Amino acid sequence: MQVHEVMTRDVTAVSPDTSLKEVAATLVARRISGLPVVGDDGRVQGVVSEADIIGKEAGSPREQSLLGRLLYGAETDPRLEARTAAEAMTAPAVTIAATREVAEAARLMSEKSVKRLPVVDEDGKLAGIVTRADLVRAFLRSDSEIERELREDVVAQKLWIDPGDLSITVENGEVALRGKVQTK
Repeated sequence: MQVHEVMTRDVTAVSPDTSLKEVAATLVARRISGLPVVGDDGRVQGVVSEADIIGKEAGSPREQSLLGRLLYGAETDPRLEARTAAEAMTAPAVTIAATREVAEAARLMSEKSVKRLPVVDEDGKLAGIVTRADLVRAFLRSDSEIERELREDVVAQKLWIDPGDLSITVENGEVALRGKVQTK
């Protein structure tokens, strides 16, 4: 299954010069936890999330205890002074192509500890977004959907094996493949 099959296509995004107040209002209104920051060219420049805003609200190291300043230093993170999406966003954004496999999106989200991946087209422009919730919904596919995907997408197209040469059964999400195939 590919990312474009599970992603949200109607993506709310902001421009780099969007104020953080507007970003916060959008997050609350749309009931989302983060959104892509997209330049005039349609390319994803970063992601701004609740965590970026909460980090700003937490304050600077000057407000930390003496022990905190000693352990972590008194240098301020420039994002604490942020007023716009570009100043607060996490950049560069971790993105994924719409044609990549859902399993790859799950691995990438896990490895990079992100909750969402902007999905980009072949030109690197925003095409959608995939979230952890989207991946959980993909996990709920029916046994018949999984069997069809294995038969048509994996066995026939990726392995170049005639699906008729194999017995493919899926029960409660568990796959069993039986048969003999020729190797060259």
